[in-house]
Amino acid sequence: MESIGIYEAKSRLSELVEKAEAGQEVVITRRGRPVVKLVRAKPEHAPGRAAVFKEIRAFAKTNRLRRKVSLRELRRMTAEGRD
Repeated sequence: MESIGIYEAKSRLSELVEKAEAGQEVVITRRGRPVVKLVRAKPEHAPGRAAVFKEIRAFAKTNRLRRKVSLRELRRMTAEGRD
């Protein structure tokens, strides 16, 4: 773990971010006391494919078309939704 003063950290920020991105912890100090630790951010968890399809199926069960729709009309409705 590297320790660096805040004044020097300002001029070397890009380098320190690269180190944190590589997995190294960097502590920034003010007057010799640690105040901030730079660490690699955890990636946000995206829902899996199965979870997305499960959600779509649940939505489809609760939202049915009230009448039969031709393929042409369905395409038109879809196109309107994209505008």
